Amino acid sequence: MAPLNRERIISNEYADLLIEYNTDLTLLNRFAEYSIHIINSIYAVVHLPVDQITNRTILQYGYSAMPSIFGPISSVSLDALGITKLRNRPNLNLRGQGTLIGIVDTGIDYTNPIFQNADHTTRILSLWDQTIVSENYPVNTYYGTEFSREQINEALQSVDPYAVVPSIDEVGHGTMVAGVAAGKEVPESNFSGAAPDADLIVVKLKLAKTYLKEFFCVPESALCYQETDITFGLQYLVEVARRFNRPIAICLALGTTQSAHDGRGTLSNYLSIIASTVGTALIIAAGNEGNAKRHYYGVVDPDIGYDTVELNVGENESGFSMELWGDTPSSYSIDILSPTGEYIPKIVASLDANREISFLFEGTIINVDYQMVESQSGDQLILLRFRNPAPGIWRFQVYGRGDLTLSFDIWLPMEHFISNNTYFLRPNQYTTIQTLATVTIPITVTAYNPENDSLYLNAGRGYTRLEMVKPDIAAPGVNVTAPTLDQGFEPVTGTSVAAALATGVSAMMLEWGILRERHTRINSVEIKKFMMRGATRSTVYEYPNREWGYGILDIYNIFDVLRKDLEINV
Repeated sequence: MAPLNRERIISNEYADLLIEYNTDLTLLNRFAEYSIHIINSIYAVVHLPVDQITNRTILQYGYSAMPSIFGPISSVSLDALGITKLRNRPNLNLRGQGTLIGIVDTGIDYTNPIFQNADHTTRILSLWDQTIVSENYPVNTYYGTEFSREQINEALQSVDPYAVVPSIDEVGHGTMVAGVAAGKEVPESNFSGAAPDADLIVVKLKLAKTYLKEFFCVPESALCYQETDITFGLQYLVEVARRFNRPIAICLALGTTQSAHDGRGTLSNYLSIIASTVGTALIIAAGNEGNAKRHYYGVVDPDIGYDTVELNVGENESGFSMELWGDTPSSYSIDILSPTGEYIPKIVASLDANREISFLFEGTIINVDYQMVESQSGDQLILLRFRNPAPGIWRFQVYGRGDLTLSFDIWLPMEHFISNNTYFLRPNQYTTIQTLATVTIPITVTAYNPENDSLYLNAGRGYTRLEMVKPDIAAPGVNVTAPTLDQGFEPVTGTSVAAALATGVSAMMLEWGILRERHTRINSVEIKKFMMRGATRSTVYEYPNREWGYGILDIYNIFDVLRKDLEINV
């Protein structure tokens, strides 16, 4: 790629479109005048001048072409997982040795001793920092800087490590996830990662471009990342694992509430491909939106003809987006009533349309996009983008037409992309797992408190919009000891922590299956099945269910069940 075109990857003067071309290069011909950046044989990114992004962009290219935006999810454990008990069995002292753990997140504090071997060399085999511009980018990515194990070791021996490898995790979320999954034991601090002998591959994501945050009305201060960079990051993990010929467990602890929550979508489809690969485990955090009041589920009563949705908008809300997904084959329309009584009559459903609505008294502008058949889900999407929304109660009447159940879902943005004072007055706590957690093949993990075996209060709840069982399993996620950026430890809560622990357990399963040759075709599907069979289940609940999936993760019980059911020496 020419240097000029490379600059477009990171420049805020250029926007990114995510295109699914599936090896058919003729589908990219319509973008021939722009820069085309191939991710793999399925997806490509088109870089075009940012002034080409208008309110009609979704009408022109479709909803799926605009990259979704993601944020970090999370703001005792080993015993609860059965790891300690398992390690007391000499033939099952699994610690992740020989496996890889992949992290796509905010980076990693590579100087922290918990990521080093006994001889103070690094356990990080490769680190791609997308934020550092150099000529040492990974093959075919054309941006960022790749640092090798040898370079990181050189940095660790230096008086000024960051002069050698200047990659810094300024946020701490990636360091926390990596530490919980694979940090070295620190007995005096009562800390150990779930798989302390695994090695690491890490991607530090660059921040989402300004145009994308503006398009979806995300606050300027919000920490968020874009779908294209996450996709490149996952591709990088897969390729590096293949280069080292090692099994890998990948933890994805980033979330979004955009898209249809049905396991379909551009990045969702790619996750399924990765998770199906032999020697790969893909673990996704369920998210922390369960009690946020940012999901609405409605059914249009055919006798009335509409369902009324009431949305409270808080003071000083600068803007936000809202997505309505209607169940196929019915069609849906809306009208709008502002807090001061300005009324917008029913916006009649059409095949594809864009409309800008201005409210005289409030000074509010709403852009409405109708996608009658959204390309990834096949369902109808009504996307509303609010700018300068007036505080107070907004009312939307949702009309449905069809001879089947006229049901629909509406989602507001996730935490930090919208204030906590903007919420539905009649929210629904189900189908609040974040979008990527709805993908069928990867392992979706929710969080619980092992002190009292209660579900984490804010954990996202299933099922998917298509009623597929998600989450799959629960892991400890309340007050889990995790590393901090000052190289100390503190209790951390959230489904990111639970997913990190489950990633470490998955690395142990890969060690047992691939490296000890007990099940050499193991992948995410097989690991998930083992987790389900060995899960601890309460007599109080029926399983699977929307909160707990198939129960509490217990790796000791996984092998105990295997031993009893198959009568083998595991």
